[in-house]
Amino acid sequence: MLKFYHAPWSRSSAILWLLEELEVDYGLEIVDIREEGGAPEAYRAIQPNKKVPAIEHEDVVITERAAISIYLGDVFPNAGLAPAVGDPARGAYLSALVYHDAVFDPAVCARVHGLEYGSNDYPFGLFDDMLTYVERKLSSQPYIAGDRFTIADLQWAGGINFTMNILKALPERQIFKEYVERATDRPAFKRAQEKDAAMAAEIPFFQKMMAASEG
Repeated sequence: MLKFYHAPWSRSSAILWLLEELEVDYGLEIVDIREEGGAPEAYRAIQPNKKVPAIEHEDVVITERAAISIYLGDVFPNAGLAPAVGDPARGAYLSALVYHDAVFDPAVCARVHGLEYGSNDYPFGLFDDMLTYVERKLSSQPYIAGDRFTIADLQWAGGINFTMNILKALPERQIFKEYVERATDRPAFKRAQEKDAAMAAEIPFFQKMMAASEG
């Protein structure tokens, strides 16, 4: 059995979407990262920083979103969402997955928090360089890693959608809007969204936020 440690409406939502795409059986354990003090201390035995996502499969724990994505794509190849080892498309696929977590996410966080720095000050480099690169990629191909939808698009479509439409950290560009619409027009995405919303409704943090917005 595959066990999935998840916090609704968080970075782990991409893995929820992935599991829906794979159509595999999994058990789900909600980790309330938004409770006072963060996730329970016992969760450090799974993820040292008490972050999500994490999975446990055949007594092996895998953490970090890109690693989980690569692992699941390889363990469940029948879904056809990951180029196999030896496929020329695999290099671009792996690069896209890792670039999202290693460059896109930290560059966006740095921009949101007003961090001023030089390109060589941090390994993820400059926000503007990242933005130019992503725009160039999506202007030349329909999906982030090439001509076909892959697991990398689960991270990128979710990440661009959130940072552009909710966080307002990414500039609104037509190429981004079209990409998000194209990549999320899938039954598995809609199922994952519905499940995530239902789980979020049970979390005290979101209950208070929803009550405040209604008031």
